[in-house]
Amino acid sequence: MATYLTGDIQGCFDELQQLLAQVEFNPTNDQLWLTGDLVARGPKSLETLRFVKSLGDSAVTVLGNHDLHLLACAKGFAKVKAKDLLDDLMQATDRDELLDWLRHQPLLAKHEQYNFVMTHAGIPPQWSVKQAKKAARVIENKLRSEAFPTLLKQMYGNGPNLWHKDLSEVEQDRFTINALTRMRFVDKNDHALDMAHKTATVDDKQLVPWFQCRAQHDDPVIFFGHWASLEGVTNQANVIALDTGCVWGNSLSLYCWETETLISQPCPLQAK
Repeated sequence: MATYLTGDIQGCFDELQQLLAQVEFNPTNDQLWLTGDLVARGPKSLETLRFVKSLGDSAVTVLGNHDLHLLACAKGFAKVKAKDLLDDLMQATDRDELLDWLRHQPLLAKHEQYNFVMTHAGIPPQWSVKQAKKAARVIENKLRSEAFPTLLKQMYGNGPNLWHKDLSEVEQDRFTINALTRMRFVDKNDHALDMAHKTATVDDKQLVPWFQCRAQHDDPVIFFGHWASLEGVTNQANVIALDTGCVWGNSLSLYCWETETLISQPCPLQAK
């Protein structure tokens, strides 16, 4: 049995299949963990959702910002962008079944046996893993309830960028979603989230990657995706970036927990 973890698929279904073939992935014995953003930008979001759903308990995926945006679009709270190539998915006969499955996926997943945790964007320095898990469960419970459209409607916006007990319920929900699915840089002093920058480095010396500010926590290994421009480099042994930019023409990466090895599948340029 092997435990594999992979970064943002974003509809690059063929590359995922090629990567799994390289390791002879067997869903009967192996497990696949995915960092979210299963959909958007690549050509086969529909096939990707169908495949991951079909794996049942052999797959563990967390929700990414593109996944949440898809759910909001389906409810009419946002518009599908042409570059997201989601027409086939939005018109599929099993669309509602797939989206219902998607909204029942977690924002944070922690392995019951192995010492690792996974979210789409990471874990904000303000929170321990325990606090992040508690906040994630609040959002997950709302997504799985009949009130989930209200959450999707109210999740957009870059603020608040700091967590504190006086935030309203809506503000707490938005901070949690932003922290776990959109975060990259934070202020090195107060750890406020910066939602503006997507590159690997910035000129602003006040901003640092979120994972450089977690020294005060006794963390398990943290796997995350979302930040393609890092190209998988964090320079920290217990923080592993898995989005290596497949949809941007780079590669799709697969990490094996048991052997601590990383393999990559080169990808053609998909997104313009």
